[in-house]
Formats: sequence, C-alpha cells, structure tokens
Amino acid sequence: MRHGKRYLQAAKMIELGRFYLPEEAVALLKQMPAPKFNETVELAVQLGIDPKKSDQSVRSVCVLPAGTGKTVKVLVFAKGEKVEEATRAGADYVGGEEYAKQVLDGWSDFDVAIATPDMMSVVGKLGKILRGKMPNPKAGTVTMELERAIREVKAGKIEFRADKQAVVHVPLGKMNFTEADLLTNLYAFLDTLVKVKPSTAKGQYIKGISLSSTMSPGIDIDQQKAAAAAGKRNA
Repeated sequence: MRHGKRYLQAAKMIELGRFYLPEEAVALLKQMPAPKFNETVELAVQLGIDPKKSDQSVRSVCVLPAGTGKTVKVLVFAKGEKVEEATRAGADYVGGEEYAKQVLDGWSDFDVAIATPDMMSVVGKLGKILRGKMPNPKAGTVTMELERAIREVKAGKIEFRADKQAVVHVPLGKMNFTEADLLTNLYAFLDTLVKVKPSTAKGQYIKGISLSSTMSPGIDIDQQKAAAAAGKRNA
C-alpha cells in the first residue's frame, strides 16, 4: 500500500520500537501534519481473548466524558406517552411503523436507534439493515428510560465490541480536542474495557494499544502503564 507525503512525514516522527506513555502519544499525534478536515482520533486495542468462544466475547458501552465531537442523530421507536418523553429529551426522530418502513426503504439518516421494549416487534424485522445501529438491551438502547438513554448517547456514549481478530476499535474524539480531553476519554475507555474483562480469559488481557487519527499511522502505547493509570484516574 502506497502512502501519501503527509502520512510518511508523520511516520518519521514515531520512534521505531518505542511504546509511548498515553500523554506522549496524544502530544505526538497533535503535532503530526494534518489535512484540511477535522480528523477523528481513534484507539485500537488488541485483546488476549479467544473471540470464537462465546464466554470470552467483549461487548459493552462507555460514556466518553469529553464527548465524541460528533453531533449524534437519534431515532427512537416509541408510542403513547413515550413519544413525548423522547421528543422532550432531544431525539431527532420519534415514531413507530412509519420509521420502520423508511428504514426498510433505505433511509439511514441517523446514528443511533433506541427503542422501548414494546416496540421490538416492530424493530426486530430491521436487524439485518440496522446492524450496528440495532437497539440492544446490553447497550442500554432498549429501555423505558428514554430520557436517560438519549442524554447519554448525545453526551458521548459509545458502544464497542471485539472483532474476529480480538481487536476493539473506538473513536476518542476529534483532532481539535485538547490533549486533556483526549486523555480523559482514553482513560475512561480503558477503565471500562478492563472492567468488562471476561472471567474465562486467561493470561494478558490487553496485549497492545495503538492511537491514530483518520489519516495518520498508529502510535504504540505502553499497555501496562496505560491500563494502570486508567484504573488510578477512575478509582
């Protein structure tokens, strides 16, 4: 794969074989040559789990304290008095069968879907289309507490899961965030990730951490020091 001039310049700034402290990695990332758009800052974590085993799956949610830097559009499937609650809480779209039909017809102008339990008979048929946006009880997006769920999503709640290679990818914010805000989000996520470690997972749980932006190379972070610092900050 051929990389552009900006990427190659950024790669030269990374010390080969070095594992950076989170503070060092964030500072270095902010110094790298940037494109004209506001890139997303991303974290990739390699886990020491066997993703083929159902009792070692890693899937959860985390509220990033500094937000994601993204305006989140929320679709809520609800009826009755819950429609008013969702609207009051700031949902962008609220309804039932009419929105299910729009989704089936290809409409997707929303980032997160939330549903009350009594609407899952309507939402269930959308599973193959919604995929990562599908309301899920474990993610807190199938709930009667719509106001809380909408507020958390709008404030920076993200859902994450380990892929087939046992890697978790999450956004930490935008490049125009301060270093302090990026670090706050990074530590909050790592703390959450450690807390959801499967009890059946043996050996080293966090095996690698890489920080990058949309167009930059990854910066390797010292996983042991990062995880330890996350626990102390969020104790």
